[in-house]
Amino acid sequence: MRALRPTLVLGTALLLAAATSSHAQTAPTLTKGVLKIAVEGTYAPFTFKDDKGNLTGFDVDVARALAAKLGLKPEFVLTEWSGILAGLQAGKYDVIINQVGITAERQKSIGFSDAYVYSRPQIAVHSTKGQDYKTLADLKGKRVGVGLGTVFEKDLRDAGGITVVTYPGTPEYLADLASGRLDAIYNDRLLIGYLAKSQGLPIKGVGDAGSVDSMGIAMKKTNTGLKTAIDAALKAMKADGTMAKIGQQWFGQDVSKP
Repeated sequence: MRALRPTLVLGTALLLAAATSSHAQTAPTLTKGVLKIAVEGTYAPFTFKDDKGNLTGFDVDVARALAAKLGLKPEFVLTEWSGILAGLQAGKYDVIINQVGITAERQKSIGFSDAYVYSRPQIAVHSTKGQDYKTLADLKGKRVGVGLGTVFEKDLRDAGGITVVTYPGTPEYLADLASGRLDAIYNDRLLIGYLAKSQGLPIKGVGDAGSVDSMGIAMKKTNTGLKTAIDAALKAMKADGTMAKIGQQWFGQDVSKP
């Protein structure tokens, strides 16, 4: 396909910017001019603190870019995953940007933006182990660590026959896997691949055990004005290459596409 003429590209960009700016003026937030964003802060490479104690990660970069598109100041609220959805319903923050899977069950009570990340779950074991678990059925009778209240926990329980060990955050079950207290863990393949490569943890992915998941920005179901603004901003971020750039930085690929 031929490249668009510069004037047409500029015109498209201006239209997207105008649409985003218009939505930013009407998007309801808890505090005027501020977008309060809930993140775990312990879920590398999505939301975590670096060696200097600064909040960073793929979702943190997405959140900052999104707030800029909306013309709002980002304010991060660190929250354990086990209570993050309840905090949203209680009005402690405007949105959750922390790899929240879009599921039919969650959509009954929570609003979601359009999907901005696509991934799939993966089984991981200690790097010295020879187990080659291909499917969840292979985990029956095994102790498997997983985040409390995640879609991954539901997958394991629905499979049946697995000793499901839940944790409030990722570091805890990574430590138990490394020490041999777990046979396996079940989490996002992007997370497992990143940790194995960047942090030298003794883990390895051994099987993509589920279907492709789509992640969205979670918000109150009644906050339709904010959803409209965020969807427009995400569309602009995909169109101008922002999402692709952030994905390449953290994973070496554009994860905003299925």
